Amino acid sequence: MRNFESWETQDLEIEFGLEKIRPSSLLENWLEATTVLESYQKEQLENLKETILNFADYWNEDELKLQCIAPLLQLVNYNNIPKHRIFSQHNLSATINGIEIGGRVDFMLAKGTQKPIKPYFFIHEYKQESKKGSADAKGQLLAELLVAQAKNDNQKPVYGCYVLGRHWFFVVLDGKQYAVSNAFNASDEDIYRIIAILRKVKDYILALL
Repeated sequence: MRNFESWETQDLEIEFGLEKIRPSSLLENWLEATTVLESYQKEQLENLKETILNFADYWNEDELKLQCIAPLLQLVNYNNIPKHRIFSQHNLSATINGIEIGGRVDFMLAKGTQKPIKPYFFIHEYKQESKKGSADAKGQLLAELLVAQAKNDNQKPVYGCYVLGRHWFFVVLDGKQYAVSNAFNASDEDIYRIIAILRKVKDYILALL
């Protein structure tokens, strides 16, 4: 089996015929999401924004998850979607074009209670901003989305994002075409757009239900 971590974007484009497109109506519609926040939620976001501004340069991966991603997800609250829940560090795999792809997934929102059945949305967490490496976070996320697409087998788009320190990039895979957003900076006013985009995923899943 070829692990998610071994995939780079170019490899996926060559091996599976993926094509990056821009503009993408699916991505643009997702990024236009809006949401209403209570005053206490705005206060929490302001505090979180300040924390990210002060410490994102220094966080390792676990600190990024604990102090940035987890607080945002608490405000999004994916736990009230019927028959779906968050899965973390679960194995996921599929055989595509004769190649078995799989590995542990950092975060996925999927149908299921004990194990993921139909994955729909992924967050791929990555290293701190200051660490320069050769790994391709976008390629790893796309590999996960490809596996989700194969397992779901329903011709529906799948969604995800990858996080590089304070920067969030949103990705849609629809058939063989994928689109990637520009960076959203969680240490400034973009944090309000990030939470709106994350909450929009709930609307998409409820529409499917």
